[in-house]
Amino acid sequence: RGYTVKEDAGRGWRRVVPSPKPQTIVEADVIKALVHAGVTVVSTGGGGIPVLQDETGQLKGIAAVIDKDFGAAKLADLLDADTLLILTSVDAAKINFGKPDEQSLGEISVAEMQKHIDDGQFAAGSMLPKTQAALSFLSGKSGRTAIITSLEKTAEAINGSAGTRVQS
Repeated sequence: RGYTVKEDAGRGWRRVVPSPKPQTIVEADVIKALVHAGVTVVSTGGGGIPVLQDETGQLKGIAAVIDKDFGAAKLADLLDADTLLILTSVDAAKINFGKPDEQSLGEISVAEMQKHIDDGQFAAGSMLPKTQAALSFLSGKSGRTAIITSLEKTAEAINGSAGTRVQS
């Protein structure tokens, strides 16, 4: 059928598709109106549904996967949010992960986070897209904060006493 497949860490084979960064969120205006009306909106679950607009203006689904972290960053940007909160299974982004000198990152600058990304400190498909999405949200805007933490540490992270905080 022409599918691209790849071995999945000893668990068999799986189909792989492109994972483009989202260019926009089709429903951003509706989501913004709901947020301004006080509605709690759950959106970009799983990153969203990837579509392309054809020459007639129709949206067509495509075989792709939108990364949930980049989807959240794009939506937060379109909503002019001050803060992007990225939840994960660990309390903070870490350098030297799984090694004796593992270190949690607390308050960190954009430049420091970019250096850790460039140094290969974060695993692809795990913490790397979270850190990249955080920087994407912060890019070119001042007064924004991106937080990476666990669900259990959310309140503390918002208050500044837990998680990884990157500010623009």
